Amino acid sequence: MLIRLGYDIELELSRPMALVAALNVHPSRTADLIEPDELRLSPGVARDEYLDSFGNRCTRLFAPQGKLRLWNETRIRDSGEPDPVDWKVKQVPVEKLPPETLQFLLASRYCEVDRLSDLAWQLFGNAEPGWPTVQAICDWVHENVTFGYHFARPTKTAVDVSIEKQGVCRDFQHLAITLCRAMHIPARYATGYLGDIGVPPAPSPMDFSAWFEAYLGGRWWSFDARHNQPRIGRVLMATGRDAADVAITTSFGASLLNRFSVITEEVEGQAEPALVRAAGTTTFLSDSGR
Repeated sequence: MLIRLGYDIELELSRPMALVAALNVHPSRTADLIEPDELRLSPGVARDEYLDSFGNRCTRLFAPQGKLRLWNETRIRDSGEPDPVDWKVKQVPVEKLPPETLQFLLASRYCEVDRLSDLAWQLFGNAEPGWPTVQAICDWVHENVTFGYHFARPTKTAVDVSIEKQGVCRDFQHLAITLCRAMHIPARYATGYLGDIGVPPAPSPMDFSAWFEAYLGGRWWSFDARHNQPRIGRVLMATGRDAADVAITTSFGASLLNRFSVITEEVEGQAEPALVRAAGTTTFLSDSGR
């Protein structure tokens, strides 16, 4: 299938400043693109692209004071198949994990592994290692945390979610990631596009989505504690230790988010999406509510 992707973001900059944007499709999906995936800017300013330490495609730019628009639209080829599932895949012992996965066992900004280890082992210590443990974690988070946009706040951590039992997509993923790491399973935060393909359309405005990936059997697998079901049409943009590593934009100075809209839809038979408006902060960590 073909999926149409895009975004339209307008920032109000308080002064001339540098920004970093992580708005491109992840390099692992570049071969699937059938149109260019290039960040467009107004006003036009110089930029340079680089891969960050997690392998995400990023853009650095310096913009003048005032309004800055960032937008793009492209199309990508997708298999149309739901997320793969393999209940037999095994957990890799820590001593045999590839060195590059070890950082995803450790505590990070939003994932306090040390503070949730006791809870993890109480809940999942008897689960079969491997896929069954990760799925048990997803089931528990999905069943025990209530979703709501009004529960969002930029400082909320996995410990907060475990206590409050409420949050938005990224909070579900942070808690699941932390519990996986506590069970010695590498887990990393993922962000990207996820449209309502193969499921009833959600009434909420489209947003970038959050899920997580767990390292099992020698590869990374997609899991989603918020929706807790295999989905069609995930398009990865970035991965990191948690949401702090994959902010859609980071401005090095005060800025406001004037406009924010996201498009994710199957090319055939879909209506034009409506423009979405939202408020924001200097570092824009999308609430990823869809």
